[in-house]
Amino acid sequence: KFVLGAILTYLMSFILQINLIVPTFLISLFLFFSSAYRNANLKDYRFLNLILLFVIIFVSGYYIVNHGLLIYYLPFPILPMLSTMLFGELGISLLLTVASSVSLACIAGNHFNLAVLFLISGLLSSLLTQEVHRRIGIIRIGFIIGITQALSLFLINGFKLSESNNYIILIVNGIASSIIAIGILPIFEYLFKTVTNISLLELADFNQPLLQRMILEAPGTYHHSLMVGNLSEAACGAVGAKALLARIGSYYHDIGKLYRPDYFSENQIIKESKHDTLSPSMSKMVIMNHVKEGVELAKKYKLNSRIIDFIKQHHGNSLVYYFYQRALQNVEEDEEVKEEGFRYPWPKPNTKETAIVLLADSVEAAVRSLKEPTPENIKEVVHTVINNKFIDGQLDECDLTLKDMDKISAVFIHLLSGIHHSRVTYPESLKSEPRPSLKNGKK
Repeated sequence: KFVLGAILTYLMSFILQINLIVPTFLISLFLFFSSAYRNANLKDYRFLNLILLFVIIFVSGYYIVNHGLLIYYLPFPILPMLSTMLFGELGISLLLTVASSVSLACIAGNHFNLAVLFLISGLLSSLLTQEVHRRIGIIRIGFIIGITQALSLFLINGFKLSESNNYIILIVNGIASSIIAIGILPIFEYLFKTVTNISLLELADFNQPLLQRMILEAPGTYHHSLMVGNLSEAACGAVGAKALLARIGSYYHDIGKLYRPDYFSENQIIKESKHDTLSPSMSKMVIMNHVKEGVELAKKYKLNSRIIDFIKQHHGNSLVYYFYQRALQNVEEDEEVKEEGFRYPWPKPNTKETAIVLLADSVEAAVRSLKEPTPENIKEVVHTVINNKFIDGQLDECDLTLKDMDKISAVFIHLLSGIHHSRVTYPESLKSEPRPSLKNGKK
């Protein structure tokens, strides 16, 4: 990454004839980003896309300066806005803002005041965009940024209103930056293979076609997904993971059951199961295929790859235990039942969010099957399920710690105990003699 960053920055400086201060800042930026990306478990191709984004921004800055336009026309706030929304890492956005503002000032002829102006607007953009969930919120932020840029220029100029057009340009610049950021956000979501809070909330709309199908065709699975979403969101909040991402991923994790909803217990109305007439091998194929069919359905409906990860990883490579046991019971003397044949052929969860959904999915199904869901029984089941997943190695590739799992267990127990709490048994109303009617005010 260091070599790639050095080559690109020096090549860009040679082509644009920029002094070597800019490449120095850019190389340092790439080194810091490399370290930050490793900590955030982001993939290398996203790093390459980020370099491409930097090149576009700096080429745009150079073009504006080289053609005699005011550098104030450059919509700089777009950069911190996009980086904050795309990566959800305030540190990455702040680092990007510092390096970019100084580098752009160098392009404009070592203009220190310009660096201060961009630094203030960029830092404020990063901080305000951190918790934005709606598009109108970005427009408001753009207006605030525009005003802040104008005030910053007013302070830099020593409280003088000379060249008033620049103040108007900076106010419009902030608003225009927010509008442009909204417009190009889907493009960068595709390039960086990520999803923002805004897109997630759009997927949470129950008028979405897939969720509508689940409500009508697989109501049991729909209710189960809502429960898993609530559990996952609360657990993510307890361990510092992305709660909204986990909740939306939970809504879609079982969409593969839409192909054959009647083969899953939560959708079965009658007591007889369709698996009673199938062999264990056929039953496990039907059960295991819901992941593959879910991925196909998600691609058909063009769901983001981050949501598809929840579909792929919500079982990991765990064992379809019930049908494996049935196969062992029905095995003949010359037969051999291999455990590998009853394991899901999918990757283990590689993020906190997908791992928590895996745990919430298993725990919710296990507690729902309890005949007596008392607090003691719920606590025992939650600890058993999470310990079994840990021992089975399903959590090996995510960065959940033992302390995190204790917090997750506590959240699950608290929520499930509240949902399945015992209710007061009301006595049957005693039959009493009919009260005498009143006639003319007398009994």
